[in-house]
Amino acid sequence: MLSLFLLAPLCSQGQATSSENITPLARLQQEFVDLRFGMFIHYNIPTYMDQDWADPEASPSIFNPKKLDCEQWAKAAKSANMTYGCLTTKHHSGFAIWDTKTTDYNVMNSPLKRDVVKEYANAFRKNGLKVMLYYSILDTHHKLRPNHITPEHIKMIKAQITELLSNYGKIDALIIDGWDAPWSRISYDDVPFEEIYTLIKSIQPNCLVMDLNAAKYPAEALYYTDIKSYEQGAGQHISKDTNQLPALSCLPLQKSWFWKTSFPQTPVKDALTMVNENIIPFNNAYCNFILNVAPNRDGLIDENAIAALKQIGKAWKNTGPTQALPIGTAPIISPNLAKFQPANSSWSDDMNIMDFANDDNFNTTWQSNATVKNPWLEIGLKAEKAFNMIVIADKKNVTIKKYQLQYRLHGVWTTLFSGENNSRIKIHRFPRVYADAVRIQLEDTGTTAEIAEFVVFNERTI
Repeated sequence: MLSLFLLAPLCSQGQATSSENITPLARLQQEFVDLRFGMFIHYNIPTYMDQDWADPEASPSIFNPKKLDCEQWAKAAKSANMTYGCLTTKHHSGFAIWDTKTTDYNVMNSPLKRDVVKEYANAFRKNGLKVMLYYSILDTHHKLRPNHITPEHIKMIKAQITELLSNYGKIDALIIDGWDAPWSRISYDDVPFEEIYTLIKSIQPNCLVMDLNAAKYPAEALYYTDIKSYEQGAGQHISKDTNQLPALSCLPLQKSWFWKTSFPQTPVKDALTMVNENIIPFNNAYCNFILNVAPNRDGLIDENAIAALKQIGKAWKNTGPTQALPIGTAPIISPNLAKFQPANSSWSDDMNIMDFANDDNFNTTWQSNATVKNPWLEIGLKAEKAFNMIVIADKKNVTIKKYQLQYRLHGVWTTLFSGENNSRIKIHRFPRVYADAVRIQLEDTGTTAEIAEFVVFNERTI
């Protein structure tokens, strides 16, 4: 029997969290979309290097704002009718702008010697704005990069996230970057997503987790994120016509994310364009829009950016909650048990054989030979494993409609699902079973079957 259900925020065992204080995830997602518009604040050591990606060995001595004023940032956000902020606590080069005990590479060893995260959080709350934080998994200063990750790195990540979620009051969302992206190449196995996700929920159950992974994962399901997030500058664009998921779209007001010496003399993006081509249409498509405004080396927002935010505030008013989100299924957060495991199938297209169905790449596919009327695909698990979830992704068009899902235990195949599903991403949750292989058997639909990814999970339950 197929079981589909909504997921409440997870709490780890041993964490003293009252269920009365836990808001269902669906409501948190709705509340986030209802916020409509916020301020991204890229401010970190790259600000002082004229680069978006800083030298990982840059000295903390260059982080030296003379007029840092987070109150100015908050008032600028208010002038644009924004409802929240999100600050880059640590970017890809690993410099922490809070009073962390995990590394000496932090703001307390700079000339500033002040906790920027604390000042930001206090200023935004004082002005009635919600507080969100950005955190990079990729950390080139600490060599937390592909093929170098150690257990100590995992401990550091957990300790840093624990600090950020324990010392600065209510954090409405943690936006994570540099994780399972084509450019970062740090997988959810290298740094275990499920462990980090459940840690976050154990400390702050109502904190949304957003991973900026839209470059890899399909738009029709929440893979490893509570909110589907799109970076427009990287070519990630939400469909304003078909999106059904709680979403976030981000764009810088200036020419790039971090401040550059040219910014005071360079025109910022047009205020009315931000309103009419971003805020309004995105809000109508279940999408929150976050506009990045980069403080300068003094720790202040430039006058041209301040003026643009005021123009936005005059042209756009926040009218409150948006339309109700469609009912959706829980985010996928667990490790992929089928990834790179032995695959077999009926006759395949020569250039699209069975291995492409579980290669962790949604741009490749297993494609059945067009002459096969009832094709099948099988994934071996090498040994008996527990699992309670299977997800099948068509590449683009829906080619798989009627099918059976089966699992093998002690040589016997048992059917988990038999029926029709016309979704591009087919999510199946069911009571936990044990098996050494899984397979899909397809009924003839008159089109050539094509699977981008066949994925198996042993998902944690509450």
